[in-house]
Amino acid sequence: MAITATPEPGGDASDQTPWLTPDEKDAWTGLVSLVLLLPGRLEAPLQQAAGLTLFEYLTLSHMSEAPERRLRMSELAYLANGSLSRLSNVVKRFEQRGWVERFPDPVDGRYTIAALTDTGYGVVVAAAPTHVRSVRQFVLDPLSAADQRALTRIAAKLRVRPSDLSQGMTGPQ
Repeated sequence: MAITATPEPGGDASDQTPWLTPDEKDAWTGLVSLVLLLPGRLEAPLQQAAGLTLFEYLTLSHMSEAPERRLRMSELAYLANGSLSRLSNVVKRFEQRGWVERFPDPVDGRYTIAALTDTGYGVVVAAAPTHVRSVRQFVLDPLSAADQRALTRIAAKLRVRPSDLSQGMTGPQ
């Protein structure tokens, strides 16, 4: 059933789903198009220039911007928008290349810290111009300053931060 349709005659009368208006459907399909199509547009130049996926670049980038270039794996997974298992596989490959080191959190040994090495920092610094050009081309340049401010407000309203990260990270890893 289309999300703008009304229930078919003879359908369940107890279903009180508020179907999308045409404007709501346009907003939703616009957002889902961005979510599905934009990552590929940002990733292709990174793959070509640096051999990195967007997830790999974001992982390195977030570590490069963290204090002492170190983050808990759980925080890094959130920032890079991936699961802990996906991140662990990527970080393992980065460790093998000498880009990242992992060790127990000295404050709370239940957590694991990922630290960007100087070599890894060099990789992200080399890839950053390609990424910034893509962000400008596909996201920022088509938008006016007012559009960019609106996008920032919308993103803040839609952002969902896992409770374990927003409230002091109560669980391990």
